[in-house]
Amino acid sequence: MRRTVILAVIAALGAGLLAGCAEDSEEPGGGSASGGGGKGRTTITVGVFGAFGLKEAGLYDEYMKLNKNIEIKQTSIERNENYYPQLLTHLGSGSGLADIQAVEVNNIAEITATQADKLVDLGTSEGVSKDAFLPWKWAQATNKDGKTVGLGTDIGPQGICYRKDLFAKAGLPTDREAVGRLWAGDWNKYLAAGKQFKAKAPKGTAFVDSASGVMAAITGSSAKRFYDENGEVVYKTNPAVKEAWDIAAAFATEGLTGKLQQFTPAWDQGYANGTFATVSCPAWMLGYIQDKGGAAGKDKWDVAPAPKPSNWGGSFLIVPEAGKNKTEAAKLAAWLTAPEQQAKLFEKRGSFPSAKAAYSLPAVSGAKHDYFGGAPIGEIFSRAAEGIPVTIVGPKDLVIAQNLADVGMLQVDQKGRSSKEGWEAAVKAIDNALDQ
Repeated sequence: MRRTVILAVIAALGAGLLAGCAEDSEEPGGGSASGGGGKGRTTITVGVFGAFGLKEAGLYDEYMKLNKNIEIKQTSIERNENYYPQLLTHLGSGSGLADIQAVEVNNIAEITATQADKLVDLGTSEGVSKDAFLPWKWAQATNKDGKTVGLGTDIGPQGICYRKDLFAKAGLPTDREAVGRLWAGDWNKYLAAGKQFKAKAPKGTAFVDSASGVMAAITGSSAKRFYDENGEVVYKTNPAVKEAWDIAAAFATEGLTGKLQQFTPAWDQGYANGTFATVSCPAWMLGYIQDKGGAAGKDKWDVAPAPKPSNWGGSFLIVPEAGKNKTEAAKLAAWLTAPEQQAKLFEKRGSFPSAKAAYSLPAVSGAKHDYFGGAPIGEIFSRAAEGIPVTIVGPKDLVIAQNLADVGMLQVDQKGRSSKEGWEAAVKAIDNALDQ
């Protein structure tokens, strides 16, 4: 149950999904239809998971107004853990596919490595410019032969969201620039700030929500995490993972966490009651915090840069070779992921652009968030996005990350197990999951 809930929430929020409902379908796509739109129009089908945001932001309607010969039909499966296995099955059979399919970032490595021959090279498609995208985002969907099978929709650059009122009571600065300087460049400084907070913390409050959240943020700032350049699983010996584990475990053993598990009712209640002072937050999480914190939290929250640029979340669009409308589908995918459309998606849905060319557009560069004290979120998250390293993404990244968090670190944070015991439990679970 825990895995299902987290996968659903991460898949949804990672695509910038802060609200809305989705149509449920048993298939990831409705199949391609040529001339199926009536009156000589070509129907392009799009298969997504959750309320992906493109339809909700009005981008399909806008494209159809610009292209009278095109009709767009979307099907959605609510949860990515149901959507993705079906997508792999349909790619294998070459049938049941939509003209365009969405892929979540944790699945793009497997798609790029094992399915590239079944996908259109979008890097050479009309209207696509490699230079418009962040280099690391482009690299995630490009295989060793230089074939780019996916175009990035959004990303999840992270900041640190913090409660100004709790910082003030603990004697810490509240101005976002001063707060950012507390931990600039070093996650260990974030730990040190937590110890400062604890010394004068208001009763019943903690510095961070969870140790697992800290660990995820730190690993998200590393180029090499769970896999190496050759596709080998290396998390056990990777110093970056060890550092993330040790720092996060220190947050737990030093009593700096609220001992919460993210995306649970207790975590939501922590926002409502103001029981923790900071949380690592991608751009898409701002709407979540606003929703759970309610009116009482307005102007109490603010956003500062994270110690190091880090990413959590994001998705891609791919075009299967088996589609009947590959040329038109590639044109649509290029248009949907162009900087202007990504800026609109950010403005209307909170999905932060993966196209760096969008960062100079007013909808992004001038974006501020009233709930977070007018924080210049466009500026903060743009700077973070441009500093994120080209991260090696492996096919089982999500499995490894979840077991490190929910099996290992959760035991340290909530059950008082030692860091060594938690690590050993996580490794055992991961080995079993990877059949090693």
